[in-house]
Amino acid sequence: MGWVEESQKENTLTIIFYLLVAVFVLAISIIFIPTFRGFVSGTFMIISGVILVILGSVLIGLTLVQKVEGNLKKFLILTGASAAGFFVFVLLHNIFYGLEQVTSHITILSYLMKAFEVIFFLIAIFACPVGFLVGVIGTIVVFNKKRKMLQKNTSDKL
Repeated sequence: MGWVEESQKENTLTIIFYLLVAVFVLAISIIFIPTFRGFVSGTFMIISGVILVILGSVLIGLTLVQKVEGNLKKFLILTGASAAGFFVFVLLHNIFYGLEQVTSHITILSYLMKAFEVIFFLIAIFACPVGFLVGVIGTIVVFNKKRKMLQKNTSDKL
């Protein structure tokens, strides 16, 4: 495989990665910054969630198809899974909340639905953002190390 094709693949992966980071940061900032809440509707949150799932899936797919190796592969998959998982677990939390309301007259089933609701909420609110943060920081560090090594190798050849 030529140098140009390899460079284009890395550029595509990098673009998807940074796009995913931008959408995730936007979605999270809208949730946690009170000023933005008034301007944003539920439709925007659904659209940004769908975009997160798509970009996270594309990032994971590109990582696997391009046969990325080592720590970079782990960090990219963690980033994609955490971003996509955030919306999926929020959606599951809401589904099980609704199911808990529907099954409120059946005690054991209501408690089971409540347990699932809480579990999915905790995963969405704590595990996914932490995993995303670890994945993003790790990916950026590995990208920078790789870029420095490439620059060093290029300057050594000249």
